[in-house]
Amino acid sequence: MSTEVMIHVRFAPDGTVMEIGERPAGCTAQQWFNFLTRQNGLSYLALSGGRAVFRIAPEIMDGLREQALAEVAA
Repeated sequence: MSTEVMIHVRFAPDGTVMEIGERPAGCTAQQWFNFLTRQNGLSYLALSGGRAVFRIAPEIMDGLREQALAEVAA
């Protein structure tokens, strides 16, 4: 059984991302959230209190970080 990586998100009252876990250096919190939403929207779970979580298989996390950085650099 594979353990999932849980990426926690905290939102500001206006809906922008204040904090997000596993963020690669070079990406803002909002950029990382937008990227994960496009790539893994089905792994997203909204929680109460302006919070959410992504559940992602660990074997794809490194690839996601690399893709996000390449996208930000473009």
